[in-house]
Amino acid sequence: MAEKGSGGADPVVLCAVEHGVATVTLNRPDRMNAWTREMERLYFDTLDVLEADAGVRAIVVTGAGRGFCPGLDMADLAGASEGREARDANQTMLRALGIMKPMVAAVNGACAGIGLVQALACDVRFAASGARLTTSFARRGLVAEFGAPWFLERIVGHARALDLLLSARTIDADEACQLGLVNWVVEAEEVVDRATGYARDLATNCSPVAMAAIKQQVYDDWFRNATASEDEWRRLIAQPHRKADFREGVAAYVEKRAPRFGPYTGTATAQPD
Repeated sequence: MAEKGSGGADPVVLCAVEHGVATVTLNRPDRMNAWTREMERLYFDTLDVLEADAGVRAIVVTGAGRGFCPGLDMADLAGASEGREARDANQTMLRALGIMKPMVAAVNGACAGIGLVQALACDVRFAASGARLTTSFARRGLVAEFGAPWFLERIVGHARALDLLLSARTIDADEACQLGLVNWVVEAEEVVDRATGYARDLATNCSPVAMAAIKQQVYDDWFRNATASEDEWRRLIAQPHRKADFREGVAAYVEKRAPRFGPYTGTATAQPD
């Protein structure tokens, strides 16, 4: 899945799959995994491949070495300051949101700018104790880019989002957890293992079709009221082809065994009996 970079160098995005869990690693450790156009292309192409792979049921995203992703590489940032072609921010945000499999961020170190946005685009986040996070945009003379306000307002609330964006102050993992920006803080040497263990539990014990539908419900509910949300639940639960997963989930519980759910096929609906 990974491909060689320019000049035969190691790819800037690595991917390995084991026990239904794909681990995607941003791989520029000499630059703390600073974001480049090549990394952007490979990262989102990798996610598209994993979305289509029925053998993959959950995805972990992390960084090689000491950092997660500290934002744009300085060469790209300098280019942006000189008026070079801007990225398509909507595509950057929406391609990650469109992945209907659970995505778990293992924030192993510095996380800023577009790196922070990619962590926020994951569904749950583990952070290493000592990791530092910042929006960074205002201190670079930039507007809040790549959908950062959209994510932050929904994840931590209006006032906290404005604080983090206006001040662009750096916070540590413990404060990030208190704000709700990350779900768990763990020892640095355990962060990838803990995130992988969480993802493996989802891959083993939860219906891929149900998880895809739940993700879609949660993100769609950001745009609808409570009545519309309830209507959508009633529509989904009434679909006859969902009975197979429900029967298997109940049988597994009664028989005290791991469930044998079918794969997610890209439609957020179970296969007919």
